[in-house]
Amino acid sequence: QVQLVESGGGLVQAGGSLRLSCATSRSIFSINTMGWYRQAPGKQRELVARITVGGTTDYADSVKGRFTISRDNAKNTVYLQMNSLKPEDTGVYYCYAERYLGYWGQGTQVTVSP
Repeated sequence: QVQLVESGGGLVQAGGSLRLSCATSRSIFSINTMGWYRQAPGKQRELVARITVGGTTDYADSVKGRFTISRDNAKNTVYLQMNSLKPEDTGVYYCYAERYLGYWGQGTQVTVSP
């Protein structure tokens, strides 16, 4: 089993930055892929960014150039640095991990004011 705990969400003005953290209960090396999803009110949950155990990253087109996913292997933690935030980025952000099964964190709210 993999337990995920997100932190770092909050309220920020447009153009501001936030860094989300996802702490895992086991080594990231034992997890194939970790990523961040978000769900805005009335919308489907969507992939924001992901990183594989080998370090390969992928981003949604809407966040390329603004968001960066990274990891600290020693801390078993994955980060999402969000810069130049827009109101459209508002939503609940969920950490996700794939091993033999998929695992979800509880989510952290990100609100970007105009």
